[in-house]
Amino acid sequence: MFAAERRQLILEMVRANGAVSLRELARVVQTSEVTVRRDVRALEAEGLLDRRHGGAVLPGGFTRESGFPQKSHLATAEKTAIADLAAGLVEEGEAIVVGAGTTTQELARRLARVPGLTVVTNSLLVAQALAHANRVEVVMTGGTLRGSNYALVGSGAEQSLQGLRVSKAFLSGSGLTAERGLSTSNMLSASVDRALVQAAAEVVVLADHSKLGTDTMFQTVPTDVITRLVTDESPTHDERAATELQALADQGVQIAVAGASGGGTANGTGASGAPGASGGDSVGRQQRRDVPLPGPRRQVPGAGAGLRSATALGEQGGGAERARVADMRRR
Repeated sequence: MFAAERRQLILEMVRANGAVSLRELARVVQTSEVTVRRDVRALEAEGLLDRRHGGAVLPGGFTRESGFPQKSHLATAEKTAIADLAAGLVEEGEAIVVGAGTTTQELARRLARVPGLTVVTNSLLVAQALAHANRVEVVMTGGTLRGSNYALVGSGAEQSLQGLRVSKAFLSGSGLTAERGLSTSNMLSASVDRALVQAAAEVVVLADHSKLGTDTMFQTVPTDVITRLVTDESPTHDERAATELQALADQGVQIAVAGASGGGTANGTGASGAPGASGGDSVGRQQRRDVPLPGPRRQVPGAGAGLRSATALGEQGGGAERARVADMRRR
């Protein structure tokens, strides 16, 4: 495919979906993400689209929110991996809240297997995914239906959450940065998400790598309130995502990466965060790679000098031994 053909197809995809990840663009045009990134830069220079971290959006995409039909076709593999891992954080008999979004919808499909679970949600999609789970109780908020994402919003939704207390809140959004935390493009959605957070002892954010470093209009969860981030494996060349993950970890956010090769956990914790703990989804446990990512290595005072002096002593000892053997030979 010629460059002009690729760029036309990329532009058509962005216009149809509002936002598309580089990974998805590369898959459709059958080329590398590096090539797609060059095409996106060229289209941005012409004012035809805006670049965002890990993808491309229509001009003015900072304030624009894609509807459910568009979002449901974006980063589907990443959402599946994230949902598999996040489901392992939920234990039998827990009471949790689950916010609106296509990633949380994927999570809900997996939660149908957790017995004795109570799920409070403002999302019709989450409720639908759990509707036939006979061992899960679903509690819906009140509110006004927002058709673009099938979520209940407004004062009715917020008031129905007052006085509620659950163990965990699972939320997704439009962007995540270490500076502002989780954000979304819609004021009403942001307000309900904040009410969901107030009801939970722990806050788990579900966000694929394309949302890392993206900042949108309305803050929903400040970074210092986020307990854990569940994300997917970002491309090796995506330095911005790695930098953002490190910054989040430096602020105390626990990072769990879905789809990591080799399985296991980097810090030896199970699904609940306790050593050796295990939770609902075996696939999630196999793919889990917990961080916090290691910060800058700290030099232990005197450690380097001690190592050098030990080496020097070894060399001095070796020299003394050679002198002694030479003296014996002379005798």
